[in-house]
Amino acid sequence: MGGTVKPSGKNMKAVLNKMRGLPNAVAQLFKQQASLLLDSSPKIGDPLEAIPVTTAFIGRLEKGLKHQIALLQSGVVSSPLSTAEKEIVLRIREKTQWENRNNVTRTNAYWSCYQDHPELHWALLAHMVSRNGGWCMTDLRGELLPHLISNELAQHLFAFLERANGLIFQDAYPQLLLYGESKRRKMSLFHLLPHLDISFWMAPVWSDFWTHRESAALTIALIVNEQNYIEKRIVKNKLIQQTVLNTPLFKTQAWLQLNQIGFPFFPASNETQGPQPHLAGLILENFASLTERIEFGKSLYAILFGAPDVLQGVLRFATTTPHTGSRSDYWSHLFARIRKTPPDKKYQERLDGSALKKGTQPFYSPTLTSVWPDRSLAPVEPGDWFTNVKKPMVHMHSIPIPIPYDLTKEVYFGLSKIELGIVAAQAIKKVIR
Repeated sequence: MGGTVKPSGKNMKAVLNKMRGLPNAVAQLFKQQASLLLDSSPKIGDPLEAIPVTTAFIGRLEKGLKHQIALLQSGVVSSPLSTAEKEIVLRIREKTQWENRNNVTRTNAYWSCYQDHPELHWALLAHMVSRNGGWCMTDLRGELLPHLISNELAQHLFAFLERANGLIFQDAYPQLLLYGESKRRKMSLFHLLPHLDISFWMAPVWSDFWTHRESAALTIALIVNEQNYIEKRIVKNKLIQQTVLNTPLFKTQAWLQLNQIGFPFFPASNETQGPQPHLAGLILENFASLTERIEFGKSLYAILFGAPDVLQGVLRFATTTPHTGSRSDYWSHLFARIRKTPPDKKYQERLDGSALKKGTQPFYSPTLTSVWPDRSLAPVEPGDWFTNVKKPMVHMHSIPIPIPYDLTKEVYFGLSKIELGIVAAQAIKKVIR
């Protein structure tokens, strides 16, 4: 791991002797996980219905996309703009650049958009996923991960997270703003999408939504778009692969919890278990897979808008809790924005299930702006990922609600694994010095 020391052969026997107790600790931890994960999802009465995508929409979209391909092949992709249209495009670009300063501004922009246009389900999904992105960014400067990763790797991981989140915002937010402007003027402005460098995939989607208002279809299409948008720019980027994606630690990213997305909510069946919210969500197994990322996003959407207790809890949380990037936003019983212990002090395990051990201090989880300065988004690589109709259309179908979707106990277990990793790393370092 980035900040740990690899023992040499002559020290291995001593290390093993020192670490003799760890196998039992690991066994106990996994026994704990098995116990925790039993009955991990909230009790559900009636079966939850799938998020629908109509066959009528599929037919209309296929027709619209074939027209887009024909336009691309003819070379006629956009028309000249009037003075008023140029002003609209300029305002949208300026607004996007301003709100894309950091994770907090992006997250707030998504939330404002959803409040103004609740039919844009993707805006709420993006808001909650962006909150998770901010929490991952501050983890790199928090209590736990600096014990396991080097500062250099932390910098690379932040750059990766910031670039991915910034690119998605750079592409998606102008579309949301253009929709808002269309509503204000009571006329479709989606012919301006090419002038905002938006994929030709989205033009017929937005035109259809303007007429038919199928929120699920629009959301899924946006998920397909965003993941294709970052495929070459992030996932296939050679530098990012070298510094992050192909590193041993990232390939076992479950240790870092970078692959977990959780939405704070209060299950109706667990109201008597205390004031702390649960986390509804999923774990992404293979970030490198475009298909898996798309299906992951769709499943998160299904949980958010298909499970009523999750949606109600998320809206309550988002309405009452400003996003800071600190995990104390949702679990103040475990995390604090102010450091309570010296950073260079030997780490001692603190977590006991879902609570802190008696006499221990909360985990330090700083606000985003206190540990990461703003970074300007580097120029975006040109090009449109959409080149044929068939490939993206395979994702345009109804989505079942994943069961179970309560991730709470898995997250607690993940924190326990990180603690165990820190203790093990400290023991190794002590032996080989």
